[in-house]
Amino acid sequence: MLEHLPRWLGALLKTVRAGHGKLAIVQENIAPGELTLELSSTAFTSGGRLPVRFTADGEGRSPPLAWRGVPDAAVNLALLVEDADAPLPSPLVHALILNLPPGSPGIAEGAIVADGPEGEMRGDGSNVGRNSYMVEGWLPPDPPPGHGAHDYVFQLFALSERVDVLGNPGRGEFMRAIEGRVLAAGLLVGTYSRGEPSSEGKVGALARPASA
Repeated sequence: MLEHLPRWLGALLKTVRAGHGKLAIVQENIAPGELTLELSSTAFTSGGRLPVRFTADGEGRSPPLAWRGVPDAAVNLALLVEDADAPLPSPLVHALILNLPPGSPGIAEGAIVADGPEGEMRGDGSNVGRNSYMVEGWLPPDPPPGHGAHDYVFQLFALSERVDVLGNPGRGEFMRAIEGRVLAAGLLVGTYSRGEPSSEGKVGALARPASA
């Protein structure tokens, strides 16, 4: 959808960005003391450019993800993917999943898809929620032409208890569900832009919680 914006408008909005300080992982009562989980992808390196097939310019598939270092006390995992550079008041949600099994090694390419109202994904009991376009599943990166590089921040949280959020949760329900339950977290940043080089992810901005 945003690829149809004229380049002059994208350039005009270049300084209008949600900001890394509004990402879930740095919010008070959510941010852990340390980013102890190792989150990675075989498709791109952290701070590197997302391959086109994962974006609105390609097939729009969700990328593969893998993680290590989940605490033994973790009951489940939760994943949230946000665009910190969207020209909006808040980051744009590209995917969210609740109640991923703590023993799972990751998510296969193309696996973040709509799971229906009962909240089952691949039979593992996890629940795929709504992205910012109000539909379940992966929202392919779609930055406006001329707006520059966007950071797509994959955030994984290890939780101390299971959260029973049924149906199609959105970001607000996701945040309320994990608040006060995060044992550890990790992040992975992929960048994407249209018609210009992608810069390194601004991971330094994620080092501390946002002030209240």
